[in-house]
Amino acid sequence: MRFFIQEMEEALSQTARDLAEFLKTDARRLGLVENSTVAMNIAAASIPLTPDDVVLLTNHEYGAVRNIWQARCRAAGATLKIVRLPDVLSTANVVEALDSAITDGVRVLVCSHVTSPTAVILPIADICSLARRKKVTTVVDGPHAVAMLDVNPDELGCDFYCASCHKWMCAALGSGFLWAHPRHHSRIQNPVISWGGSIGGRDASWQDQLNWPGTRDPAAVLSISEAIRFWKEIGLSTLRRHAHGLVTHARSRLLQLDGTSPMCTPGESDYVTMAAIELPQPDGWEGGYHGHPDPLQVELREEHGIEIPVASWDSRRFIRVSAHLYNSQDDMDRLLDAVIGSKNLR
Repeated sequence: MRFFIQEMEEALSQTARDLAEFLKTDARRLGLVENSTVAMNIAAASIPLTPDDVVLLTNHEYGAVRNIWQARCRAAGATLKIVRLPDVLSTANVVEALDSAITDGVRVLVCSHVTSPTAVILPIADICSLARRKKVTTVVDGPHAVAMLDVNPDELGCDFYCASCHKWMCAALGSGFLWAHPRHHSRIQNPVISWGGSIGGRDASWQDQLNWPGTRDPAAVLSISEAIRFWKEIGLSTLRRHAHGLVTHARSRLLQLDGTSPMCTPGESDYVTMAAIELPQPDGWEGGYHGHPDPLQVELREEHGIEIPVASWDSRRFIRVSAHLYNSQDDMDRLLDAVIGSKNLR
């Protein structure tokens, strides 16, 4: 118990300071949590809603995020609205689509920095600027952005930023954060209710609800500091350059196949470490396999030992290719040979 009572809070504070330096923000704006899903639940619980309010999401949002806000709207009697973005995205037409969708009653805009299903980098600073002008609260879902991109929530101008650190940043599974603008600190509500205060006698802060949600192992969260030290030595540009080259190679070969398309990222400058490629649809497709894994994904896993998302989005079938420092050209060619030679490609 000595660690929990006497040492843990300072260790968490030091990790928050390290992360704040990495994100170029203030540690007092950061709460350390298990992942972006936990962060999103906290943000949703901390924004007051009434039956007259509307929460706006794009059609590119992560399924769990939609579930969180559906539940929040249901509890408050509010309305959830999905806005469809253009098929070919640009900063101008994304902002225009959202501008048109933000009508009277829209209280919250929830938007990915980098979308999970479609691997699109959205113009989040421009989106947040639009929302501020319209007095709409912004909640950014950013688990795929941290380390893939330079992330500075202060410069983005959002109200909340939710992220995981186990993806491109390479901290341990179970490490993430919630960034909250100071204007919201007094309203932060953790859906997991525990003691809610410092167990070591420190001055109260909004992070107390997050630091002690009952007894837990904080090792994963504390690993964020070690991940940051690693990237200071290696350089994030090394990751981005290496991964972009591998993804571009894979994407180029796949786009040579009949029935494929670049989905929502038409150019090489539209992605960094991952890209989605539309695949041909098999006979009887009807928009997806409806709760069952794509046979191509199963084949890649069971016959080739390759784990990669093959799924449907907006009635389109796609494969999402990604690469990290630990992936090689041989890895990518092995994937490509398996996909191109698959009996389940069509």
